[in-house]
Amino acid sequence: MSELEKILSEVLAKEQINISPEQLAQFNRYYELLIEWNEKINLTAITEVQDVAVKHFLDSLLAAKMVENLAGKTLIDIGTGAGFPGVPLKIMEKDLKVTLFDSLQKRLKFLDILCAELKLTDIVTIHGRAEDGGQNKDLREKFDLASARAVARMPVLLEYALPFVKVGGYFLALKGPELDEELKESAKALKVLGGEVAEIGRFSLGGYTRNIALIKKAAPTPKAYPRKAGNVQKKPLI
Repeated sequence: MSELEKILSEVLAKEQINISPEQLAQFNRYYELLIEWNEKINLTAITEVQDVAVKHFLDSLLAAKMVENLAGKTLIDIGTGAGFPGVPLKIMEKDLKVTLFDSLQKRLKFLDILCAELKLTDIVTIHGRAEDGGQNKDLREKFDLASARAVARMPVLLEYALPFVKVGGYFLALKGPELDEELKESAKALKVLGGEVAEIGRFSLGGYTRNIALIKKAAPTPKAYPRKAGNVQKKPLI
C-alpha cells in the first residue's frame, strides 16, 4: 500500500467513509498524475501527500455527506480546476454522471487524460465560462447537482451555479470559515435566482474549517441570469 493510500484510508475511516482497494488505487494514480502534470501547468499549490489526501481528496468527498444518494444523479462541477470535487465524487460513486466545467483548456486536457487513465465512464469535460454555460439550452437547468470549490464569493457563485440546476436539485458550495458572512450577503441573490439554503455542513479537517452550503433550487432562474461575462463580478446581486 502506498503512502497516499495508507493516509487516505485512515482519514476516510475517521469520517466513516468506506473505500475499496480499487478506489484507493485510483486515488493513488490521481495523486501521481496530479504531481506529474503540476510541473507542466499550475494545477495546485498543495503537493505534499498528507495535504493532498486531506485537503483535496477527503475535502472533496465531504460533499457526498450533504446528499442522500449520488447514484444515478447528474453533477456539474463548475470551475473544476484539477477535478475537485467532481472526480473524487465520481471515483466513490461510479453511477454518478459528472460534467467537469472549466474556463482553461489546459486543465481539461489533464482531466481528459486522468479520466481515461482511471477508466472512469459517464464523465465529460466542457470548456467555457459559467456565464455562457448557464445560458446554453443544453446545460441550463439540466443537472440534479452543481458543485464549486474556491471559485468566488457566494453572491457571484450563486449566479454562476444555480442556472445549471434543475428545480428541486441542489448546489453544493464548498467554503471555508467565511461562509456565514457570505450567506448574509447572498439574500438578494438567493431570492432572485430561485435558491434557498437547505442545510449547512461544518467539518474540521486537520486545522482548517470546511463549511458546505447545500442550496436548494426552489424556483426557475429568470432568463436574464446569468448575466454576461464581467457583469456578474462587477455588479454582484447584493
